[in-house]
Amino acid sequence: MIAPGSWLGVIGGGQLGRMFAHAAQRMGYRVAVLDPVPNCPAGAVADRHFITPYDDPAGLREVARLCAAVTIEFENVPVAGLRELAAHCNVAPSAECVAIAQDRAREKRFLMQCGLRVADHAVITCAADLESDATRHLLPGILKASRLGYDGKGQARVNDSGQLRAAFAAMGGIKCVLEKLMPIEREISVVTVRSDRETVCYPATENVHRDGILETSILPARIAPNTERHAGEIAMEVAQRLNYQGVLCVEFFVLKTGELVINEIAPRPHNSGHLTIEASMTSQFEQQVRVMCGMPLGDPGMRCPAVMLNLLGDAWCDGVPDWQSIVADSRTKLHLYGKHEPRAGRKMGHITCLDDSLAAALARASRIKELIAPKRAAVA
Repeated sequence: MIAPGSWLGVIGGGQLGRMFAHAAQRMGYRVAVLDPVPNCPAGAVADRHFITPYDDPAGLREVARLCAAVTIEFENVPVAGLRELAAHCNVAPSAECVAIAQDRAREKRFLMQCGLRVADHAVITCAADLESDATRHLLPGILKASRLGYDGKGQARVNDSGQLRAAFAAMGGIKCVLEKLMPIEREISVVTVRSDRETVCYPATENVHRDGILETSILPARIAPNTERHAGEIAMEVAQRLNYQGVLCVEFFVLKTGELVINEIAPRPHNSGHLTIEASMTSQFEQQVRVMCGMPLGDPGMRCPAVMLNLLGDAWCDGVPDWQSIVADSRTKLHLYGKHEPRAGRKMGHITCLDDSLAAALARASRIKELIAPKRAAVA
């Protein structure tokens, strides 16, 4: 076991790294962040901040020299750097797992090889692929960049061949995945944690998106018990097939038939799991620390129902939000990420509403949502 007092590293300086640092420091560890942005959220709270590109050899050597274990806080890190770090310290998740998760086409191929259901799709590598009968069969659909897309970026809904050609051209002709639209009843996600000795699974959260960005997460998800159980089994199977070490989120579409279709996987803590900080016995970020350090995993059980609201930069369009009203209720928990420039669609923080029943937590979240709803479009 890596004992408290040791250094842990995180590649990436966003809010996931910030919340990881909080959890690690509370447990007695020191945290080093590698990120090229001087005033990034994680760097502001870390014990050390190496301000270098993610693939900078000198920066990676410094992290490897200092840290007993290293993790990531977003999946689009250069895998070559993770392989270099793994030669000197414990890296979780592995470069191989990250390489699969950061490429939609490769990810879908892996999941299908595992016998798991994904959306009907086609990989688009050139303009000629757009004209095949197999591709036209997928319309209407969603064209997604195979790499680097997130929060609705790098995606376009396409209803016909003309829109498909225009969207592919607008994305610069890069490799994409075209997914057929399906009759979705709701979206859920399952956070699972796997070490070299055990695997645990959190209850599923129900997710509501707006413009491709997660708006609300609801715990527990409003799904049938057998659907919940099956989603957990699939999430743990994905982790096992990957030989995964760390926190992994599996996102699902629940079809109107009740069937589960995997949307994508995230090799890190997930936005929908932020409510585990207050609503679960052990947060996803503490679990991340536990895996890295060789500790037994914590209890993922739910303490109480919860609803999480993402706090986007849009909430600042009428001025600073009314913090006093937001925090007046002691069962409403505010988390701000230390970002200084609110922009439309930018995740500035989140709010978690807790209660003894899901109906009461939803009612509390509805009141908070009115306080943060923009009255006009946010300015960039």
